[in-house]
Amino acid sequence: MSKSEAKSEPKPKPAAKSQFPPRPQSGDNRRGAIAGLIIAIVILCVGWWLARDLTSASKMQDCLMSGRSNCNVIEPAR
Repeated sequence: MSKSEAKSEPKPKPAAKSQFPPRPQSGDNRRGAIAGLIIAIVILCVGWWLARDLTSASKMQDCLMSGRSNCNVIEPAR
């Protein structure tokens, strides 16, 4: 056997690549995005409710501090 025959072992072939790349699991990504959207909407609603409540309390406090006695909100008749 010559040296060239001893070194010429068959080289392992690289694994055949498929035509399509592996698909990422999109369900997990969407679940996270939907959860984040729901959390953002809840925080927005709580913030809006809190701002309205604090604004009405501030108006009531301003009315009472000015010495008025009729500070209740009067709702119009329907």
